[in-house]
Amino acid sequence: MSQSDVGFKAALEEAKKGADEGGVPIGACLVSADGKILGRGHNMRVQKKSPTIHAEISALENAGRLPASAYKDATMYTTLSPCDMCTGACILYKVRRVVLGENNTFVGGEAYLKERGIEVVNVRSEECEKLMTEFIKTNPGDWYEDIGEPSK
Repeated sequence: MSQSDVGFKAALEEAKKGADEGGVPIGACLVSADGKILGRGHNMRVQKKSPTIHAEISALENAGRLPASAYKDATMYTTLSPCDMCTGACILYKVRRVVLGENNTFVGGEAYLKERGIEVVNVRSEECEKLMTEFIKTNPGDWYEDIGEPSK
């Protein structure tokens, strides 16, 4: 897994799109075992005033209704360690692997993914970390709301 993977590139493009829209700069992309993009999306909680449209949920939604077999060997690329909700979605659909851009700004459900037999790969992207660090610094209220924490 590397930052040049089609899924990671798409997730990063989605994160930048979210940032350009004034939202939380997190992107995700669901990719089949044969490298086909099934769905991609970005966090739209701010834009749509939604409590649940995180990047991974957006990617799953944009993939549309798929048979369970489509997820079995799929990889979820995400620019940030997935929160509990997105971790749960990956577990529910039995995604095989989760590739995350970074986990320095936030550590989500990585341990639980691993406990459930899902491979977790961290590509340690400085670009992803920079996007999040800048967002958190300038939008702390939106960030803490996004992760279900009171503003600090």
